Amino acid sequence: MEYEVVIGLEVHAQLLTKTKLFCGCTTPFGDEPNTHGCPVCLGMPGALPVLNREAVAMAIRTGLTVGCTIAKKSIFARKNYFYPDLPKGYQISQYDMPLCSGGSISVIVNGTEKRIGITRIHLEEDAGKLVHDQDADSLFDVNRCGTPLIEIVSEPDMRGPAEAHAYLTGLKQILEYLGVCDCNMEEGSLRCDANISVRPKGGKKLGTKIEIKNMNSFRSIEKALEYETGRQIDVVRSGGIIEQQTYQWDPDTGQSVLMRSKEDAHDYRYFPDPDLVPLLVEQSHIETLRATLPELPAARRHRFEKGYGLTAYAAEVLTSMRPVADYFEAATKLCGDAKTVANWVMVEILRIVNERKLGVAGLHITPSRLAGLLKQVADGTISAQAAKKVVDLVQSENRDPEAIIKEKGFAQISDSGTLEAAVRSVIDANPKEAERYRAGEKKLIGFFVGQTMKATGGKGNPKEISAIAMRTLG
Repeated sequence: MEYEVVIGLEVHAQLLTKTKLFCGCTTPFGDEPNTHGCPVCLGMPGALPVLNREAVAMAIRTGLTVGCTIAKKSIFARKNYFYPDLPKGYQISQYDMPLCSGGSISVIVNGTEKRIGITRIHLEEDAGKLVHDQDADSLFDVNRCGTPLIEIVSEPDMRGPAEAHAYLTGLKQILEYLGVCDCNMEEGSLRCDANISVRPKGGKKLGTKIEIKNMNSFRSIEKALEYETGRQIDVVRSGGIIEQQTYQWDPDTGQSVLMRSKEDAHDYRYFPDPDLVPLLVEQSHIETLRATLPELPAARRHRFEKGYGLTAYAAEVLTSMRPVADYFEAATKLCGDAKTVANWVMVEILRIVNERKLGVAGLHITPSRLAGLLKQVADGTISAQAAKKVVDLVQSENRDPEAIIKEKGFAQISDSGTLEAAVRSVIDANPKEAERYRAGEKKLIGFFVGQTMKATGGKGNPKEISAIAMRTLG
């Protein structure tokens, strides 16, 4: 019997607010442990939470972007469970009345478009952090307690790791374009849990689901889903029964490891938080937030293809991150040649970003500097090969390309008299090749151009050299 996998994802995204969800503590990553806590986020008796308005706005904007219905009234509940990183003994979340419901994300998998539904998006606070490797005992850091999260719960619409990867990629791009989350999985600002089950292919009834946690990269998620799919199919085919449990992914062994039996909603004893009034959202506020939504990745990809004449691949690469797309458009506006700018951004600029582990904001080769450099390539002032060296020097030294070109002597030789003399010298030094060229081996023109470029120290204008060589050789 053939089996198919059914996957649903729960994505937790940390919101880029300046303060926590219910108090005024700040939320920077990497500060000294236990330096950002207060009676509210630690749940001290008598401390009352106050909802962060900006976090609500970010959640609503996310919901609007993926087509959710925004609830005019939603409720915060207490999710009760005992764990060392949860000092209050409960987490403030939303349960039966979330802020956003419905919606979907459209993804492309193997050239086919698929729409993946979203069940809900709700606000909740984060727990703290346990540190296990600095002492004989586990240590507790409160800094993350109360940090605002949105949990984005998908429908069980994915049928394989590739679809899950495409969904997460699309969701990550949306969150980054909105500016609501930096999506840094290494720092924990984007986390994903997967619910996975198997059933006979073509069946309608869902199988018993397994939850997998501790997947800290897109690659880990794919590998965990591949492994768990195979494991469950093996259990079912051997006559075993899948029990509802929670597993943890171990990247070192490449296996999922049992953590505990899976809880159901009633195990958490949800009830409305008595310290928080219902969240009421007016339609006028929703429309105000709707007006702030940026152009989204899919729309921008389409515009780059139609408006700039880029290939689908180039448009996809350039819109994968909003800062890269903004950089490309700024440079194109100044340079005027979209295809040339696209090639340089994809090859040279992204190479520097990746090699030096920079954000686009850390580039010294700004859009205006790149545009100016490309204009000099176009008018023959400098060769493309030399321009690549200039790009690296601009990034290293944070100086204008013009100054570097002048200092390093990168300017091309375009003087016809100088180039004619160099070409004649190369032809005279290679009479056999010249005879073969005249006999019909026209591809040898590349040899003469290369030798002349070498003779001029790489500064000769290759187009001028080629024209002079063809004219001289007859």
